[in-house]
Amino acid sequence: MESKKSTIPFVFLLILVVLALIFPSIPLNDVNSVEYDPADVAWMLTSTALVLIMTPGLAFFYGGMVKRKNVISTMLQSFICMCLVAVIWVVFGFSLVFGESIGGVIGNPATYFMFDGVLGGPNWPGAPTIPFALFAMYQLKFAIITPALFTGAFAERIRFTSYILFVCLFFILIYAPLAHATWHPDGLLANMGVLDFAGGTVVHMSAGVTAFVSAIYLKNGNDRNHNPARVTYVLIGMGLLWFGWFGFNAGSAFGANELAASALATTTTASAAAALAWIFFDAARGKKPTAMGVSIGVVVGLVAITPAAGFVSIPHSLIIGVVTSVICNLLVEWRATRSNVDDTLDVFPSHGVGGMIGMILTGVFASTKINPDIDTNGLIFGETSLFFAQVLGLIGAVIFTLVMAFIICKVTDTISKLRVSPEEEEMGLDLSQHGESL
Repeated sequence: MESKKSTIPFVFLLILVVLALIFPSIPLNDVNSVEYDPADVAWMLTSTALVLIMTPGLAFFYGGMVKRKNVISTMLQSFICMCLVAVIWVVFGFSLVFGESIGGVIGNPATYFMFDGVLGGPNWPGAPTIPFALFAMYQLKFAIITPALFTGAFAERIRFTSYILFVCLFFILIYAPLAHATWHPDGLLANMGVLDFAGGTVVHMSAGVTAFVSAIYLKNGNDRNHNPARVTYVLIGMGLLWFGWFGFNAGSAFGANELAASALATTTTASAAAALAWIFFDAARGKKPTAMGVSIGVVVGLVAITPAAGFVSIPHSLIIGVVTSVICNLLVEWRATRSNVDDTLDVFPSHGVGGMIGMILTGVFASTKINPDIDTNGLIFGETSLFFAQVLGLIGAVIFTLVMAFIICKVTDTISKLRVSPEEEEMGLDLSQHGESL
């Protein structure tokens, strides 16, 4: 299909070039005047690359699950986030998340506009041994993969141009406020005592709940019988995600230290336990062990341990993986057999619910012996304040995301129709949206 000509992309690029000329972001300080820890810098450079490779991994993971006629479109929805969010991040996105706090809910967009003051800027308090620019680039990779996660909910039925607008609004209205409230020292959730080591609330719950709302808003696909295009793609994607997740969780220690090693270990064991629990639970109900089941089990375990990775012991990580795997397995089956919600690739049961369980179990198993930087232990150690903070934070984040996700769907659909036509859906998004095919 021939696309309509538009001057909007050209105007966007022109504005971007003008801004780059006006705000060259020259370092305010001599970047060589501050001494950093070389090991920490090396590990965080590596972790930044590891987290970025998760997005191509997600593209393979989702691309292998959809119908053959939608593989390219589904994979491109992940890849385009690497481009779109990176530009937003440099212009004003980083400021929204880590800029001067406005009421604990959002950062001042002018703080680091066009990355002004980032290169050679003062170290971030939570990452004092690495350059501020490296901290900013590491955090960017989280912002990139988050909108890519919810693409599985409306796979095979969303217009690509509308999806781009949807991602922009999601970042501004959901991701940035949640990330600021959780990870900024003056953030609302941070001041409540909510713990989120690497993104249970910020990444997985925000994406999962948005997926749930958007799946309902876009209504069911014309054909809900999903025959995966290529299970081998799913396995490759799972491998890349698992590989990159070590940067996701262990990198959130912001240094080559014992906490990073602990987070790496809990990430390994939770995901492995979750994968085994998934196929063993299937076997107990008379089902065959499948490559798809192992892959989803691994990812569910990774999601659940994300908020807890730097706060819990290795034995407790096994419990987190097993408990989350069984609950998510049941929810995935319920969604497919008894629910009318066409969350195509089960983003909400896997990421949304997995992130919620991880947040709650962080409040159960977190220990000051694992991470001395936290003030209180989890429920299992007889202390209750952290657990209730986690639950209240979870409820608040879910309600906020539900409301904002519906607004984003409505606004996007008003400006640019979200769903493809029945004819385009039947043709497949590869051809109807991109004029390409496998």
